[in-house]
Amino acid sequence: MDLEHKYCQLGGTVEVSDGTTISGYASLFGKCDQGGDVVEAGAYLGSLERLKTKGGSVKMLWQHDPSQPIGVWDEVREDARGLWVKGRILTDVARGREAAALIGAGAIDGLSIGYRTVRATKGDKGGRRLSELELWEVSLVTFPMLPDARVGAKGDDPAATAMRELAAVFEDARGLLGGPMPD
Repeated sequence: MDLEHKYCQLGGTVEVSDGTTISGYASLFGKCDQGGDVVEAGAYLGSLERLKTKGGSVKMLWQHDPSQPIGVWDEVREDARGLWVKGRILTDVARGREAAALIGAGAIDGLSIGYRTVRATKGDKGGRRLSELELWEVSLVTFPMLPDARVGAKGDDPAATAMRELAAVFEDARGLLGGPMPD
């Protein structure tokens, strides 16, 4: 029943606007993190439904420190790509002002989830396939574990990022097939 953490680097999929509003992916499905774990689609659905039923919320913390809430997540949902969050960093809180400044300067570029594993199986390469998680919090952090999700500067185009990721998949497939793909 221990609390676990999964880190996700912010980048092109997360946008910060007005210095306080943040949105993007805190977790991506099917991506192996540096610990060897892969979160499966649907892993958060039960937890999010239970929170909604109880009137609870996923907390926004600074570096997983429960004594340092720095904002609120106004929306937390699963989509086909992963766990998407949108919230506000509270600049009335000293640590919130610091977090907004650090994100704006590019010094902080990570998100991390705090959760309890409900169901998991052994993964292909020693990690786990996480099929059900109880989500407790999403933190802004210094060192992310999943480098595939990143924070973008205001005005970055998430569709362009998705196209670059798709192009990389095709490039990887070319390498596996041993040559250029036919036109």
